[in-house]
Amino acid sequence: MFVADNMTTSPITITKDTSVLDALDIMKKYSFRELPVVRGSKLVGLVTEKELLTASPSPATTLSVYEMKGLLSKLNVADVMVKDPITVEPYCTIEEAALKMREHKIGCLLVEENEVLVGIITQTDIFEALIRIFGLRKAGTRIVIEAQDRMGLINEITRLVKECSENVIGIAVLEKGNNRLHVMLRIANDNSDAVTDALTLAGYKIIKH
Repeated sequence: MFVADNMTTSPITITKDTSVLDALDIMKKYSFRELPVVRGSKLVGLVTEKELLTASPSPATTLSVYEMKGLLSKLNVADVMVKDPITVEPYCTIEEAALKMREHKIGCLLVEENEVLVGIITQTDIFEALIRIFGLRKAGTRIVIEAQDRMGLINEITRLVKECSENVIGIAVLEKGNNRLHVMLRIANDNSDAVTDALTLAGYKIIKH
């Protein structure tokens, strides 16, 4: 699954000359936390809700509402934006995008193709993609198997499921150390007894079903 399958295309953008107050209003209107900053179609920065709020006067200030709005109207996005935001290409994989967000401790990635901004993908989009990958919105049963890591393991497990005339709608593998794996399967059928019996008979340890 790629970023292109999960990103918001044609995202709402602002320019460097947009005031902080206007940027906050746009975020509030559309429930956004990030806005790409562009010049024409070229990406020049990113501004986040956190940066805009940091630039705003403290609630404890003695300034009047009128004075605060006057200051914010004069403060532009160019003064607070991230000038070199992290970007990815549309066909970056979801797991690579998630890793970039984690490593850089950021909430979104801007998507560029041929140096043109084509989309934005956020943490919420990543979570939604994982939900789809694991088939969590589909009816079914979750089975967790413990096994030794070896060539052909997944093929053998899915063959056993097929022999039970069941369908795998989601699969994930987690390394547990000492060459052990936990393999998570989501089976389309609400009753997984036939599958768990077959896996147990084949020597697999069922952790959860």
